[in-house]
Amino acid sequence: MIRNLSTVSFAALMLATPVAISPILTEPAYAWRIVYDPSNYAQNVIQAARALEQINNQITSLQNEAQELINQARNLASLPTSSLQQLQQSVQRTQALLTEARNIAFDVGEVDLAFQTTYGDTPISASDQDLIASARERWRNTVGGLQDALRVQAGVVGNIGRTQAEMSALVDASQGAVGALQATQAGNQLLALQAQQLADLTAVVAANGRADALSAAEQAAAAEQGREQRRRFLTPGAGYEPGNARMFPSGN
Repeated sequence: MIRNLSTVSFAALMLATPVAISPILTEPAYAWRIVYDPSNYAQNVIQAARALEQINNQITSLQNEAQELINQARNLASLPTSSLQQLQQSVQRTQALLTEARNIAFDVGEVDLAFQTTYGDTPISASDQDLIASARERWRNTVGGLQDALRVQAGVVGNIGRTQAEMSALVDASQGAVGALQATQAGNQLLALQAQQLADLTAVVAANGRADALSAAEQAAAAEQGREQRRRFLTPGAGYEPGNARMFPSGN
């Protein structure tokens, strides 16, 4: 009887055991749930915002550096228009006209030699043929100087059209300059153009001055030679012989 009771109690205990253990076995099923921490979330958001701001600052810095490199490239870009060759050719043409000056060139040595011989004092021992030859040479020098001055003037006037074209091109280039170097180069070429114009003006002044000087020298030499010829004419036995002149025959 007691044995049967024990068997029944053990069976009852076994049946009752799952009911007692059941809450313990089902408790771990809720361990996957995440606990929300507001302060930790706010801190993570702030850190992410700061990281994004740093990235934006780096992107802006890279953009500024790229723009600076572009600006430097523009400042270092060379001017595509160059008038140097044309300006040099204009100066060379004017210089060639000056070097083609006839008889007496633009040379200090030749000028000194001419004024010691052709334009110097008339020698007393010079023959009439020598005096005539000297006068003709001076006349040719004067006419040649006038012609040279006109040729230089014509050459300079011919340069005006080319100079105007170059000036227009340089002004357009300077206005469309993309950088400091191009603007500087355009300004330098405009200064070179101005120097070429001053060179032409100097050539005209020199040629005109040479022509005027030759004309004045011819007049001075002619006056000196005229005095010598007058002296010879009035020298007794050399030219003019004074005598009595009668307007009407005697006895009337």
